[in-house]
Parts: sequence; C-alpha cells; structure tokens
Amino acid sequence: MDIESRIFECGKDLFSAKGFKKTNIKEIAEHAGIGVGTFYNYYASKEQLFIEIYKQENKKLKNRLTESLDLTQEPVHIISQLLKENQEAIHANPILKEWYNQDFYKELERHYRDEDSQSMDSVRDFYLSLLRKWKQQGMIREDVDEELLPVFFDSLVCIDMHKDEIGIEHFPKAMQYLIEFIITGLTKQQQN
Repeated sequence: MDIESRIFECGKDLFSAKGFKKTNIKEIAEHAGIGVGTFYNYYASKEQLFIEIYKQENKKLKNRLTESLDLTQEPVHIISQLLKENQEAIHANPILKEWYNQDFYKELERHYRDEDSQSMDSVRDFYLSLLRKWKQQGMIREDVDEELLPVFFDSLVCIDMHKDEIGIEHFPKAMQYLIEFIITGLTKQQQN
C-alpha cells in the first residue's frame, strides 16, 4: 500500500473510532507509520483528508441507495425511501454521521457548494438529479425555481439534525409527513 493510501485508511480508522474533532494529524501520521511532515506532502489539512474520506463513503452510500430504489414508483414514495435509507445509513456510519456534527457541518456544507464540487457523486446530487428530471418531464411545478430544489433536501437534513428538540417520539412520523408534504407540493399543479 502506498503512503497516500495508508494515510487515507488510517485516517478513516481513526475518524471512525474517535470522530473528526478528537482525531489529530499526529495520531494519523503515527498510525500510518510516517512523520507529520510527510502527512502534509499528501494532504493540506485534517479537514482535506476527512472530506476525501467522507466523499468516498457518501459515494458508496449513493451507489447502494440507487441500486435499491425502484424509479418507476411515484415521486413521493421514491423520495421517502431515499431519505429514510439515507438517514439510517448516516446514523450507522461514523464517517457520514459527522454531517450532524455542528463543528464540522459548515465545512462540509461549504465544500458541497463550492464550484469545484459540481461533479461530486453524492446522495444530494442524486436527489437533485431526480427532481430536475421530474421537472423536465413536467412532474414538478413550473413556478418552483430550480435553484430552490436543493433547499428542500437541505431543510430536511437540518430538521433531522434537531430531532431531539422536536421530540424523538414524534420525529419519524413528522419527518414522513414533511417529506410527503414537500414532494406532493412540488408535484401538484399550481392552484390559482
């Protein structure tokens, strides 16, 4: 295994075990059997390494989700299943779960919105491609600006981040209704 791959795998192991915040570059370098200076030959920061690991995990999740979905079903069912399985997978994967870490969320969010991330292979991109496809097919209301489409997905993620405050006992049903309301509202004909 080359040095970059060792750093990547050791970083992944440590981030999975300790989380992003509690892992430092010195530990990653020691675990990989290299010096801290060598780490910087491959990654500019701990954040850059983590984002690379996160992107790989997100791509694996997206591939699993797209293989499990039946795209011939109604949009409400497809989006509900996509978001439910996405949430379950995130909560089961310590790397993906960092999306809910308030300290790191803004860094990930900024990265996902950077121009350099336009071709990122993520669950979010898959969700947006479905909505755009449905809009082209006339299934999404014409009066909804395409730039708003990602906002609906992002708002559901934000709500998921606050499920304890909402009330964990009501959260699953409330989330299901919100997904249904959003998708039904997007796909309904505009009423005058």
